[in-house]
Amino acid sequence: MLEEIICNMINTNKHIWEGWTVQDFIDELEPQFNMIMNNQSWQKPFKTKEEVKDWCKDNQPYYKKNITEVNNYFIKKANL
Repeated sequence: MLEEIICNMINTNKHIWEGWTVQDFIDELEPQFNMIMNNQSWQKPFKTKEEVKDWCKDNQPYYKKNITEVNNYFIKKANL
């Protein structure tokens, strides 16, 4: 439910890079993000927006620049 609300606020169809959309990057990162936030990973849950932004940039496939929509999705999902 929360994901649906957040996605409605973000243009998930926006093209980012070579056919990849915002939604594609979210789909790639979401399983890892959920594990981290549910204490099912060696990595501690995120405490700041900067931690989320850095993690997204470092872990998204192919495109190693900040994607504002992806960052905002996970920041909102983490309640930061």
